[in-house]
Amino acid sequence: MTISSSEIRRNMTIILDDDVYQILDWQHRQAPKAPPTLTLKVRQLKTGNVYERKLQGNQKLTMAEVGSPTVQYLYPDGDMHNFMDTETFEQFAITEEVLGNALKYIAEGDTIEVMMYEGVPLSVEVAPSVTLEIGQTEVGLRGDTQSGATKPATTTTGLVLQVPLFISTGDRIVVNSTTGEYTGRAD
Repeated sequence: MTISSSEIRRNMTIILDDDVYQILDWQHRQAPKAPPTLTLKVRQLKTGNVYERKLQGNQKLTMAEVGSPTVQYLYPDGDMHNFMDTETFEQFAITEEVLGNALKYIAEGDTIEVMMYEGVPLSVEVAPSVTLEIGQTEVGLRGDTQSGATKPATTTTGLVLQVPLFISTGDRIVVNSTTGEYTGRAD
């Protein structure tokens, strides 16, 4: 399906140069005595890189039919990770390359959204805050009551972060998946 520049919306997915991009922002300009230009700020879905692309203002764009099913993480299998669509119960594998940093924020049984194009996973979207279990941390020193004192901890997913001294191995914490920072204890 093709669209004109007047039909562009944020987060729309399009195909440019045989690759799928998500539109982050756009600007249509009509200078006097010059052809119109369309400036797109786009994110390449396979790599996550952001580009600015200039096109002719009257150029038709091809929409990419992208699905975003909610999937459940089942188990790792070498450098592949197996997931199941929560609606169709279809199972498929995603490479570590596509998952990237998301692996540090998901544990077996967690659900995430996967952006898929023609049955191929392009990128994953993790919730802004996730609950993780502490796999290993040092014991907080008794009497160390310095305000805001922290210590390093490693979650069961492999994420290394700073946590308050009262957190111990086995505790469940809430982590901001954008910054990788501790935000609180889980209920």
